[in-house]
Amino acid sequence: MKTTVIKTTFQKIFQTHILSLALFLMIFAVSTIQTAEAQNRPTNTELGIILGEPTGISFKFWQSGNTAIDGAVAWSLGRNEAVHVHADYLFHNDLDVDQGVLMFYYGPGVKAVFADDPRVGARFPLGMQYIIDSTRISLFFEIAPTFDLVPSTSFGVDGGLGLRFFL
Repeated sequence: MKTTVIKTTFQKIFQTHILSLALFLMIFAVSTIQTAEAQNRPTNTELGIILGEPTGISFKFWQSGNTAIDGAVAWSLGRNEAVHVHADYLFHNDLDVDQGVLMFYYGPGVKAVFADDPRVGARFPLGMQYIIDSTRISLFFEIAPTFDLVPSTSFGVDGGLGLRFFL
């Protein structure tokens, strides 16, 4: 009973504040477009939002020119509302474009879903990321087949669109 009360309280707080945080991050990112440095990747850390299944806060830490760790703390808006946390180790391949940087990415990941029926499993994201030239903004799209391992096995799909800002 105590766990259910804590989980319900966390879910209400998360739902209430996630839209405010997402709006703040979008306004901040758009307001800095004119003053951003003209580099392909100004820093190694990105923070932003992901909209889809799940919807929430997204982050990315670049390890090298073509590898990164990304993740999200998000709210699953599907049939069974839940807090969703995931982390992925990603490999990037640059694609040839005239402006900005476009990359295809893929890699293994893990996920945990905190709901009435909590689940832990693996995910395998495939996506595209575009770093807008002369800004600190990147846009991404991903689809991630999932494989729940605990408490039972099942398959699913996560996916979404996102915007991150290089800190």
